Amino acid sequence: MQLTPGHFERRRLETLVENRTVYSLQWAELNVFETQLHAEKVELSFGSPVLASMLRGKKVMHLRENSFDFFPGESVVLPPDELMRIDFPEATNDNPTQCLALTMDGSSINKVVDYLNETAPRAEEKNEWRFTDYNFHFTNDVAVNQIIGRLIWLFTENHPSKDVFADFMLRELIIRLMQTEARHLLTENTEALQNNSRLAFVIKFIRENLHDPLNIDQLSKKACMSQTHFFRCFKNELGISPVDFINAERIKQAKNLLQNPKLSINDVCYACGFNNVSYFNKIFKRATRLTPSEFRQRYGRSGEVVLVK
Repeated sequence: MQLTPGHFERRRLETLVENRTVYSLQWAELNVFETQLHAEKVELSFGSPVLASMLRGKKVMHLRENSFDFFPGESVVLPPDELMRIDFPEATNDNPTQCLALTMDGSSINKVVDYLNETAPRAEEKNEWRFTDYNFHFTNDVAVNQIIGRLIWLFTENHPSKDVFADFMLRELIIRLMQTEARHLLTENTEALQNNSRLAFVIKFIRENLHDPLNIDQLSKKACMSQTHFFRCFKNELGISPVDFINAERIKQAKNLLQNPKLSINDVCYACGFNNVSYFNKIFKRATRLTPSEFRQRYGRSGEVVLVK
C-alpha cells in the first residue's frame, strides 16, 4: 500500500514533522502525514471518527489507554476528539514516516450501522452492531488493505464521480472494520465470552478439537442454530466462513508443530486435522506463501514461532 504519483504531484512539503496534505470529499477527508525528522510527543486529534493507517516507517503511539509501536500494515480506529501523542524515533529525510488519517462522517457511519443491524443482525440479539467508540489497534487484513489502497487512489485522482465511488468504498470499509473488531473480540476473549456468546463457545470448541473432523452440521448444533443461520452469523461477525476459520486455526497450529524436528510433515498434517497431505500443502502455502517444508527450513532452527503472512 503506497501513496499515488498524484499525491506527490500535489503535495507541498512545508514542515519536516507531520507535513499534512488534505483531500476532501463529501462524506470523508483523507489526511496524509509525512515526517522526515526525529520528534517526540507530537499531538494530533480529529473531531470525527478516524482510521489511522501506517504506510511507511515507524511511529510510537501514546493513547489514553496504552502505548504501542505502529508499523506499516497496521491501523487504529479512534473516536472523535481522541488525543494522540506520537513519537517518531526513526524518521529521517532518507527514511520518512508516512501515515494516513481518514476521517468519516458520523451520520454516514450510523446509516451503515443501522443497515447492518436490519439486514445482518448479530448472533446474540442483545449485541447490536456498533462502530467502535474506543481505541482499536489491529493488523489490516487483505480486504482492508485493498480498500485503503483504493481510497488513496480515489481521493488523489481527478474524476468527476469520485464522491460516488468513494461512498461505496467507505460503506464497505465501515462494515469491514466492525467485522474486524467483532472477530478480534471473539477470538482474543473466547474464554471470557464463551458462556454469553454462542460463537465464542463454538470457537473454543473448534480450537480444542482441531485434530478431529469438524463440519457445519456439528458446529451449528453446538451453537443451537440451524446450519443456514449459523453459517450466516459466523460469516457476518468474523468476516470469513467457518471452514476458512477452521483452516486458519489449523495452519496456526501447524506452524508451531513444524518447529519440532521430531515430527514429520505427515505427522503435522494429521495432528492438525487435515486428512490429506496434498490438501494440507495447498492450504498451508496459500496462507503462508511457503510449503510446510520451506517453512520448517526457514524457521524451524530458531525455535521461534513466526507468523508468515
